[in-house]
Amino acid sequence: MGIGWRELVIVLVIVLVVFGTKKLRNVGNDLGEAVKGFKKGMNEHDQEKLADQTRRDELAREEALRAADARRDTTDPLKRDDDRTPPSAR
Repeated sequence: MGIGWRELVIVLVIVLVVFGTKKLRNVGNDLGEAVKGFKKGMNEHDQEKLADQTRRDELAREEALRAADARRDTTDPLKRDDDRTPPSAR
């Protein structure tokens, strides 16, 4: 059958009588502060993860550019280094 709204009201009244409104208000405030602290911690953790991922992405992009530059330097036929210049052209 389950608990209906009447039973819930009766339980709430009994809890108010036993603990009092002041103690329940303090418990509610403490619970609210705990939830706020948890959310703040989760947001800070997410921001740190995002910053770390951004740093990794930037490093990977720089490494890819360096690798592309290195490939281009060794395969560019128009580039003339002292080592690549034929002896007859010196």
